[in-house]
Amino acid sequence: MEITGLQWLVTALIIVGLLIFDYVFHVRKAHEPTLKEAAIWSIIYIGLALLFGLYIFVADGSVAATEYYAGYITEKALSVDNLFVFMIIMGTFRVPRENQQKVLLFGIIFAILARGSFIFLGGAIINSFAWVFYIFGLILIMTAGSLLKEELTEGDGHDEADNIMVRLAKKYLKTSDSFDGDKLFTIENGKRVMTPMMLVMVAIAGTDLLFAVDSIPAIFGLTQSVYIAFTATAFSLMGLRQLYFLIDGLLDRLVYLSYGLAAILAFIGVKLILHAMHENNLPFINQGEPVHVIEISTETSLMVIVGILIITVLVSLFSPKGRALQTIQRVQALSEKYLALPDDAPAAERADITARWQQETEKLNAIPAKLREELIEKEEEYHALVMRARTAQDAHSSSK
Repeated sequence: MEITGLQWLVTALIIVGLLIFDYVFHVRKAHEPTLKEAAIWSIIYIGLALLFGLYIFVADGSVAATEYYAGYITEKALSVDNLFVFMIIMGTFRVPRENQQKVLLFGIIFAILARGSFIFLGGAIINSFAWVFYIFGLILIMTAGSLLKEELTEGDGHDEADNIMVRLAKKYLKTSDSFDGDKLFTIENGKRVMTPMMLVMVAIAGTDLLFAVDSIPAIFGLTQSVYIAFTATAFSLMGLRQLYFLIDGLLDRLVYLSYGLAAILAFIGVKLILHAMHENNLPFINQGEPVHVIEISTETSLMVIVGILIITVLVSLFSPKGRALQTIQRVQALSEKYLALPDDAPAAERADITARWQQETEKLNAIPAKLREELIEKEEEYHALVMRARTAQDAHSSSK
C-alpha cells in the first residue's frame, strides 16, 4: 500500500493535536480525574481509534484495516500491561494522586516517540533484510517464555522503579527527597536540584524503551506497513492516561493477564518465523530457497488475539484465584469505607456496610492461607486495616 506524504502529515497532526488537547484541557491543571471523566474520555479515545480503522478501510482496503485492528488490539493489550509497571513506579516514588496525570502523559509521549523510532528503523531493516523476521520471531517467543517464568516464580524480584536510567540520574545529578507540586526542578539550599518527579519520568522513560523491544516485533508480526504499525501503536497508547484511572484497582483482578500476553506473543512469534521461512533466503536453511509452510492470515491472527484476551479476562475473573482476589479487595474497600464514616453517619448506611463487610470477611477466612499470602500485598498493613475496622464496629456496637 502506498501512503502519500499528505496522509502522513495529516496523521501526525491528528496525533500531536490530541496530545496537546490532552495536556491543555486535562493535565496542565493538576487534579485526580473522576471515574466518570476517565470513563467518558476512555470511550472517546477508543472510538477515535476504531473510526481511524474505518478510514484505513476506505482509503487502503479491507486487508490494511484488518492489519490495523489486529495491531491495535495487540498493542492495547501490551499497553495495559504497561500500566502495571506505571503503578509500581508511581507507588514506589509515592507520586501524589493529582500529579500522576502529568507522569502518564509524559510516558505516553515518550512511548510514541520511542516506538515510532523503532518502527521506522524496523521497517527499513525489514525492507532490506527479510531474515530479520527470524530474529523478531525469536524475540517474541523468548519474551513469552520470560513472562511465563516470572509468573511461575512469582516475579523476578527486580525493582521496576530502579532501572539503569534512574541509577545514573541519582549518581550524577543532584536530587531532592521531596516533591514540589508537579515541578521537575526546585530550589534547595539555594541550589537548583531535580525533584522525585523528574526521577519518576526517567524511570517511566526507561521502562518505555524496554517495552518497545517487545512491542515492535509484535506489531511487525501482524503488518509490514510502517504506516499501519505506527498508527496502530500510537492510537493504542492514546487514552492510556484515562484508562489508568478508570481501571486502577481492577487491573489486579486480571490475575492471568501475563499468561494471555505470553500466548499472544508466542503466537505472533511463530507467525513471524513461518513468514520468514516462506520468504527465506538464508543459505543454511533449505539451501537459500523458500520453505513451503503454512502462513497464518491476518484475519486468523485477529480472531486468535481477541479469543485469547476474552478467555484470559473470563478465567481471571471467574477462577478460584480471581474470585479470591476480588474478595480480598472487597474486604479492603469496605474496611476503608467503614473507617471513613463520620460519627453522625445514618444507622442504615453503617449497618449495610457492616453486614457486607462481615459477609466478605467470612469468604476471606474460607480462602486457603497459602493463597491469601500469595494474593495479599503488604500483608501486615492489610490485616491492620481489617482489625481497625473490626475494632471500630465493636466499639460502635457497644456504645449503643
